Amino acid sequence: MSSSAIIKVYPQAINPLRVIEGNRLKTSCSTCGLHELCLPAGLNGEELSALDGLVERRRKVRRGDYVYRAGNPLQSLHAIRFGFLKSSVLHNDGREQVAGFHMMGDLVGMDAIASHKHLCDAVALEDSEICDIPLQELETLSRNIPSLQQHFHRIMSREIARDYGVMLLLGSMRAEERLAAFLLNLSQRFASRGYSAQEFHLRMTREEIGSYLGLKLETVSRTLSGFQAQGLITVQNKHLCILNIQALHDLVNAHGCSR
Repeated sequence: MSSSAIIKVYPQAINPLRVIEGNRLKTSCSTCGLHELCLPAGLNGEELSALDGLVERRRKVRRGDYVYRAGNPLQSLHAIRFGFLKSSVLHNDGREQVAGFHMMGDLVGMDAIASHKHLCDAVALEDSEICDIPLQELETLSRNIPSLQQHFHRIMSREIARDYGVMLLLGSMRAEERLAAFLLNLSQRFASRGYSAQEFHLRMTREEIGSYLGLKLETVSRTLSGFQAQGLITVQNKHLCILNIQALHDLVNAHGCSR
């Protein structure tokens, strides 16, 4: 299995902005620098104009604030314009289980489509900005723009594939392989958005990485230190540089060959 099929990771954000509560800003999908990430290619001017009218508002979310909470009714999907979010579930004993990380260009909130209630919390890991897209209006517009409907079908398919990949990762990989796959996916996500594939700033904590990968905090820290001792990476606080990306690929590929 290629590492890109295993997990979903998240790139460095643009400069954080101060939050203005309740601020509603006019946004345009046609002029947004991320429209190629959020939207299917080949939309004409009329279709882009229709999408411009679909976005209800663009809003800023402070680090630590919730975009939605588990149990909230589904009203809109949320496209991340910049920043990082995490989705998580809070267990009855107070433990948090990280279900995913979400980056610029991602669409979040699809967990609630079936039941019309969110199954998890979505919280900003840093100051972020999101575009709210009312689901009902999106469904209506998608019926009139086949490429848009196909695009969101692909998004939902990727979410299913990601969940399947995470189950395989947690069920069969050793700690070193899990973390190597995570770093490779992070590298690929950065590169696809024009950032360095080798050097980046981690927005999530080691504890959050461990929760997502099914590892203890101590294991994540020890494994990162081990990678550094082997000359695969350098890491200082949240700043990470991959020195030997091929070695990380070999580590993950060796697991696939051994299955």
